[in-house]
Amino acid sequence: MFVGKMTLSQSGLFGQIDDLQDLTFIERPIRRSLKTAEEIDKLTVDEDLNDIERAVYLLSSGQDVQRASVIVNLPNLVRQNPAETFRRVVPKVREVLHVAGADMQLAAAGSFLTILQDDIVLIQTHTHSILQIVLLNLDHRDAVVGNAWLETLLSAIDALPKETIRQEILSPLVSKAQLSQSVPARLASCRILGKVAAKFESSVVKKDLLPLVRSLCQDVEYEVRSCMCRQLENIARGIGLEHTKAVVLPELVELARDEGSTVRLAAFDTIINLLEMFDSDDRTRVIFPLVKTFCEKCFKADEAVLASLSFQYGKLCHGLSASFTDEQHLWFLEFYKKLCCLGLQHENGHCESQPYPLELENKYGLVRRNCAYNFPAMVLFADPNHFLSELYRTFSSLCHDPEISVRRTAAEGFHEVVKLLGPNVHYVHKELITLLQDDSLEVLDALLSHLQETLELATSRGEGAGPESKQVNVPDLVPALVAAEQKAASSLRWRVHEKLLQRYSCLPRVISGDQIYFRFLQRMFGIITTNNVLPVQKEAARTLCVFLRYNRKQEQRQEIISKIMQELAQGRSYWNRLRFLDLCEIAIDLFSKSYFCKHFLIQALELVNDPVANVRYKLCHMLPRLRSTIRLPADKHLLQQLEFCVRKLLCREKDKDVVATVRKTVLELDKMDITEPYHKRHERDLLDQKKEKEETLLLEMELLERQQSEAKLAGEKHTEKKRRDSKAGLSGSKGMSGSTSGATLSTSAGKEMRRAKLARSRSLSSHPSTPKLANSDKTLKVKESGSCPGSGKSSIIPMNDDALRSHHFNVASSSSSLSPTPSTSSMPVLIRSNTSSSVDHRSNGSKDTQSRKLTIQRKSNSFGMQSGRE
Repeated sequence: MFVGKMTLSQSGLFGQIDDLQDLTFIERPIRRSLKTAEEIDKLTVDEDLNDIERAVYLLSSGQDVQRASVIVNLPNLVRQNPAETFRRVVPKVREVLHVAGADMQLAAAGSFLTILQDDIVLIQTHTHSILQIVLLNLDHRDAVVGNAWLETLLSAIDALPKETIRQEILSPLVSKAQLSQSVPARLASCRILGKVAAKFESSVVKKDLLPLVRSLCQDVEYEVRSCMCRQLENIARGIGLEHTKAVVLPELVELARDEGSTVRLAAFDTIINLLEMFDSDDRTRVIFPLVKTFCEKCFKADEAVLASLSFQYGKLCHGLSASFTDEQHLWFLEFYKKLCCLGLQHENGHCESQPYPLELENKYGLVRRNCAYNFPAMVLFADPNHFLSELYRTFSSLCHDPEISVRRTAAEGFHEVVKLLGPNVHYVHKELITLLQDDSLEVLDALLSHLQETLELATSRGEGAGPESKQVNVPDLVPALVAAEQKAASSLRWRVHEKLLQRYSCLPRVISGDQIYFRFLQRMFGIITTNNVLPVQKEAARTLCVFLRYNRKQEQRQEIISKIMQELAQGRSYWNRLRFLDLCEIAIDLFSKSYFCKHFLIQALELVNDPVANVRYKLCHMLPRLRSTIRLPADKHLLQQLEFCVRKLLCREKDKDVVATVRKTVLELDKMDITEPYHKRHERDLLDQKKEKEETLLLEMELLERQQSEAKLAGEKHTEKKRRDSKAGLSGSKGMSGSTSGATLSTSAGKEMRRAKLARSRSLSSHPSTPKLANSDKTLKVKESGSCPGSGKSSIIPMNDDALRSHHFNVASSSSSLSPTPSTSSMPVLIRSNTSSSVDHRSNGSKDTQSRKLTIQRKSNSFGMQSGRE
């Protein structure tokens, strides 16, 4: 078995050797020089010739490469010596172009366009000679070359005067537009007519150009009719509104009913572009029925035209919306919904592709993509207030479309939809989460382009994105953002990951600081320390600095800074220490000088002792920026430390690159205060003051929030304490009423005693006298001191009169309803509450407290009177 294998391999090897031997017969001798002596003689030009003579010589007897170089250099020859160039060189160029190849033709077209546009042709005869060459080559057999010469002519028309156009272009145009000419010549005539129409008055266009336009619109070739139809927009703008309605509109209507689909499509596009030139009557009677018929025919039979129709649909609806009735408005909206679901079937709320041929499926996908492109315009067309009832299901279908291109287009316009919805932005929260969690990175990349604007609008209440707008909690937003970052990190497209981290710098304005701290900060540290792509690491460091900059809790900021020092500044890997220096550069831009010097500068200068030369090398490059953060004379000690680091590098450094860099840096440090202009230094100081003010304001806001939370907590404790005291007072009143009734029943004969107490209470309550208020006050104080335990606590808590009054009245009424003797049971409670308030107010010693005591005393007397009557 093994022998057979060896024999087989040997035979294959010998066969390859035979093939190699066969190749020896077709070997060519190796040329030791690139050019022969004869070829070098042909390429040699006499050095005594001037530029014009050299150009004529090369065009006459030079190689193709030399001729092409002369043609490319033709504009420079015209600038240097226009008369001799047009007399001797241009005729030679005309002769060469008869037999020149495509490359030389394209070079000549570019050179002549430069000559015509740069106004370096001063004589009419020179323009005539150039235009003759351009018009002569329009009918070139190569379509690419002919199109290049046509573009040259069309671009030159803008720079040519009217008389030159009339004489040099319009005269031969009449003959080129005839049916006897070739199709490319007639197509070129259509484009020239459209370009020339903008240069002349409406009377000239109507007299000289409209007959040619009508003739080309009725050409036998559909290509010519389609091309001329697309130029009708320029013709219409050239002849004005009145002639457009009388001449152009009938031609458009006829072309819209043409048998060729490309002609109908051209007519449809032209009608949409000219909608503002038609009045309301024309739109209602002519345009709307025509467009409706066109849409219905395309939807049923012509899928190729549907792509262009769907692309122009938003513009069409807005152009006709002012003339629509409610029924017509609804028809166009429903037709748009049909286009959005073309080629799909909905099952259980999900969109799934129906099995179509691949070509047809691609066309349907293109239609839905164009619909997604036009969706913001259709939201405006349908009114954003009716979004939920009219377009929400359609938008959800586009965001869940099976085609990636459709979802990507929906993501690209998502910020426009959010902007239009305003206060109803919560309708599309679910779709935002869906696009963030999409399986395709293309969709996520499209959403990232305007993610900051989208998130700020989606989390506001419709007041617009800004610091004063109230935030709305979007369900599942934070997990979706985390999942999007993980998906981008796990892919090979690091630019998408970098872009996403850059957009995440807006999160402090979107979600709370605690969510950022617990869900995103650790991930930023992980990216900085473990990712292998340097731009991604730097972007993560920038985002981390932004999170630190806008964090509103001092404890969390300190933890972040300490973690930066532990994992980066003092990291075991030199790569992490390099990233710390990158982070310092970012921090210099984001934070004030004082904040940077307080938290980052010392740790950065300590890296002068780093064992890795790369870290010291980078530190040397950063020394001028570090010096710019030091403010004198307040930071004099920091300047001394920086100078000490420089001296240490100069004395002890052994790496030659670091030594060269530190010497260069020393020169820059010496020139810093001298070479910098005053206005730049002043602008930088103003910016630093602004940053410092913002940081101070952030600390004040943090302190205010802490005080508010403490006050809220104290208020809750106060409320709980008051509630417990009220329960204690209520139980004490119940016990007191029970003891009073028990004593009354046990010591006296029931009815007589009650009548005596009732008479006494009536006599006290029916004769309130003002002079005895002080004595009654003292009596109340005495009774307060001898009241039941638990009432002393209630007298300490300051309460306003209304709350105190309502509280005591409630207690009194509840106790009177529960006790068998209303007068004797209610009085002690009322007296206790009033005395507690009088004790508090007397301690203040103001006049208002005396009047309040008087009011409370009167109300207690009146309440006692009512209880006595009962």
